[in-house]
This record gives sequence, C-alpha cells and structure tokens, in this order.
Amino acid sequence: MTATTDRDFRCTGASLLDVEPMAGSAPTERDWLFVEHPGPWSARAVADSGLPEVPAGVRVQLVRRHGGTSGPGVRVFSAALGPAPTVRTAVLEDASGLRGGLEQVAWEPYAGPLWLVCTNGRRDVCCAELGRPVTAALAARWPEATWETTHLGGHRFSGTLLALPAGVVLGRLDPGCAVEACAALEAGRLPADLVRGRSGLPRAAQVAELHVRRELGLDGLDDVRVVAVDGGEVRLDVRGTTHLVEVAESPGAPRRQSCADLTTKPAPVYEVVGWVHDRHTPFDPGGRHDHHP
Repeated sequence: MTATTDRDFRCTGASLLDVEPMAGSAPTERDWLFVEHPGPWSARAVADSGLPEVPAGVRVQLVRRHGGTSGPGVRVFSAALGPAPTVRTAVLEDASGLRGGLEQVAWEPYAGPLWLVCTNGRRDVCCAELGRPVTAALAARWPEATWETTHLGGHRFSGTLLALPAGVVLGRLDPGCAVEACAALEAGRLPADLVRGRSGLPRAAQVAELHVRRELGLDGLDDVRVVAVDGGEVRLDVRGTTHLVEVAESPGAPRRQSCADLTTKPAPVYEVVGWVHDRHTPFDPGGRHDHHP
C-alpha cells in the first residue's frame, strides 16, 4: 500500500469531495488587460514579468498560445465588463508600448469570443494538469480565440476559464465539457452547472444571478441582468420582471485554497435567504442554498 504524501494532495479533488459550490467565486474586477508573454511564468508571473505599470483598478494577466508559439509582435487585449461589455485588441512591437498608458495604444474592436484558460503550474499544479488539456481541446476548435493565462483565482475549481466578452467564468472543466460549454456560450446560452459567476459583479450578485437562473430554468445569456447591488441585496431584471434576492455571507470552515499553500483559511459561504418576485409577491426559492466560493 502506497502512503499518501503532501505531493499527492490536489485542491481540486478536495473541493470535489466536499461538494463545494462554485457560485460566487469568479473574479470581481471589471477592467482587464491581457498581454502576450510566452513564458516561462513564475508563481508571481505578472509581478516578475517586468511589464510597465498600468492604471490602478485594471487587472493584468499574461497570455500565450497553447504550444508556446508567439508573435510577431506582442498581442494585447483590453476588456471592460458590465451591461455592455467591450473587448479591444492591438499588436505592439514589444511590451514597452504600454509605457505611455493604455489610452496611447492604437486599439481596434475585437468582435469574436476569447477563451482564457488558467494554466500556470508554478502557481498551482492543478491549473497545469487540468488547464492545459482544456486549452488544447479548445485551440483545436477555436485556434484564434483560445489563450492560456496566468491566474484567474480559485485553483480548486480547475480547469477554470474566463469567457469574453460575456465575462462568464467557468470551472471544473475537462476537455470534453469545455468544448461543449464554450459552444453554448458562443450560441448565447449559459452552461449553468459549470459557471462560477460573472466577472465584474460583486460575489453576492454572482450568487443571486445563478440562483434565479437555476430555479427558473433560464439559460439565455441575456435572460437575467443585475441592475443594482446594495450589500447583500441584489436587484435583477429577469426578462422584464424585477426580482430582489437577499444573499447572506458568513465564514466557512478553514480549508486549503491551493495545492501549493499548506495554510488553511476560511472561504466565505453565501446563502440565499430571501427572494421577492416582481417586488411585491413573495417567491418560494425552494429552500435555502449555500454557496462557498
């Protein structure tokens, strides 16, 4: 019998064994910058890359093609997420072209999808083991749309992916379901069982949107729209009808968040504690639901 060592620990396996919900675990940033960088990537890939500083509030990611090809030049993407998300792109001679500020870049609109898969094994081994096969499968179908990226957070939900322009973050992907999920997104449908949330939204709003979608059986990308968030109270427009969802947050049990980190810390637990349909009529949500990002 082979003894189990810490090298055998996988945060994704532990999360699955705990039946840990993914809802509410997507990044909350609205503004993103993706910079082509073939690697190698360190555990602190962006900090160690030597990239020029960008405006505060913009989340920076390194990206590369699956298989290590790069160039000519340095491809960059800028994404602004929200009710009307926009994605722009440009090709620079090198990354120093960012020194003048993002407003100085000769951006062009980018109309197609982007599938950005977390694959940085130096940050977490699950991202490499699970993310790279996902990237290979997606690149075979969408060679121009598919990129590896450095860190989307939530290693324990690998393989994990950010889909643009919708801002949808997926988790627990394998090569087969990743292709199916991205095909659904391209067709305007949300693969709800694989969704961690929408980037750019507070975590309570991510939980509220997925809860309402699940209870009402809605999978159209535009079926549910977050209108306003006030603490744990989330106002949504659901096909022209207003819904108010109340989400409570509490600390969960301490757990390892990553294969590479031996320390434990609590992940927040989100629970839908109230749901009012059409602002006046109480709507039974079918019980209370916990969400642990």
